Amino acid sequence: MTDQPPGGPPDGGLPRSPLLPRLLEAVLSVGSDLELRATLQQIIDTATALTDARYGALGVLDPGRGTIRELYVCGMTEAEQAAVGYFPDGHTGMLGALVDAPGPLRSDDLAADPRATGMPPGHPPMRSFLGAPIRVHHEVFGNIYLAEKHTGHFTETDAGLLKVLSAQAGIAIGNARLYESARQRERWIEGAAAVTNTLLTGENLSDALTTVAERARILSDASAGVILQPTDEGGMEIVVASTREDPAGLVGTAIAPGSPVLVQLLGGEAVFIEDSATDPRMTTPVRSRFGPSMMLPLQSGGRLIGTLALPRRRGARPYTDVDRLLAAQFASQAALALVLADAQQDRERLAVYEDRDRIARDLHDLVVQRLFATEMMLESTRRRAGGGETGELLGTAVDELDSTIQEVRTAIFALQQPPAEAPATFRGRVLRETGGAAAVLGFQPSVRFAGAVDALVSEPVGGRLLAALRGALAAAHRRTGVSAIEVEVDATVTLPDGRGAVRLTVADDGHEPDGSRADTVVWEAPL
Repeated sequence: MTDQPPGGPPDGGLPRSPLLPRLLEAVLSVGSDLELRATLQQIIDTATALTDARYGALGVLDPGRGTIRELYVCGMTEAEQAAVGYFPDGHTGMLGALVDAPGPLRSDDLAADPRATGMPPGHPPMRSFLGAPIRVHHEVFGNIYLAEKHTGHFTETDAGLLKVLSAQAGIAIGNARLYESARQRERWIEGAAAVTNTLLTGENLSDALTTVAERARILSDASAGVILQPTDEGGMEIVVASTREDPAGLVGTAIAPGSPVLVQLLGGEAVFIEDSATDPRMTTPVRSRFGPSMMLPLQSGGRLIGTLALPRRRGARPYTDVDRLLAAQFASQAALALVLADAQQDRERLAVYEDRDRIARDLHDLVVQRLFATEMMLESTRRRAGGGETGELLGTAVDELDSTIQEVRTAIFALQQPPAEAPATFRGRVLRETGGAAAVLGFQPSVRFAGAVDALVSEPVGGRLLAALRGALAAAHRRTGVSAIEVEVDATVTLPDGRGAVRLTVADDGHEPDGSRADTVVWEAPL
């Protein structure tokens, strides 16, 4: 007696009417969506309905290990799936037998079938079983598992239906994979281009690293994107974090020297983690929050900028080989963009320095020389004019010109100092103090130098002079009516005992609380 219903083929081939329209409808519906996950769920839903099964599952195999990495289920509630817990390994039992099976595999009683290994705790009871491999380009992509046919057990017709459906599913999956791979590559390429464009618009290093971490997190569908950089102690520390939730506890987390994974990271090698919480190589306290992770070097031209880490939450799907390849390419592109952005900022700073140096040369070669020549002409005229009112006026003009020349020379010296660096010379430190005071006072104090102050003023004396200058500027700020401050540092002073000295003079036009004019501050010390 045969289990073939009327109208079905005895050889397990294509079924005849009335199942043929249902099969054709199923074949057409399977290829209607190019989104891979939607396609996979549609395949198992269609196979379950077509064979009148109560339960269905489609297991996607990991090509590297042959284990099931994703499972699409039909007929089980979320609570029932949670009760089952872990995925089957795909190697043992009926599922393992399917890997090498040339076609569909049937069993009328799993409990008595020697190929079965039993059900895990929490699994719904199942007796009848029908399964078939799905091949994409002659490679097993995954398997379809059907159980508990409502009429009792699966027939040869069901096997024929599943065979046709699994072949069509292989074609649909191949198309969906090609489409998803193209879209995924397009997203990563667009992301890398956006990062490069953003970095080359002039962001500082911290903002640039944040941009890389955030874009990589979004593209990889990770829970967090973090940047680690080497520490002085020989470890690595998270300096930037982009997360979906609160990033508290991530920034500042360090991988201590001696960690098993550290040698690879500092050597510029990529590290791929299946489960951060259980992998013995991971030693950071935040590892329990994450599962699959990629740690990719940000390296260009032999220069290691840091490491880009992209951990997913615990229980999330693992990264595929394509995910790893695209993320590694993105990290290489981002590292190159970071190096180029840094080089661009260096060029911009160099252009500023060159421009400042050109202005300083023009001031010295053109303005100062003309002022000095004019001063000499006036001095000569004053001597010929002799005394009297005209002589006094000319003398005043000569003094003003001399003062102006000193101011211009001070400005020339300031232009020759790198703007973002702390001055190394004593003259530069004085100018830094007065420049800082200008932000509070609302105007720039006048500064004059006499003598070779940088060569003559030693560090102990210079430190005390700067302290006196800060005190005098602070006192001037507290007075009323201050609109001008004159600072003079004179290293040509000679003490009564013949020793050389430096004198600091700070004068302003303000008034004390009682209305009297402010005293001039004079500080003097031997060199």
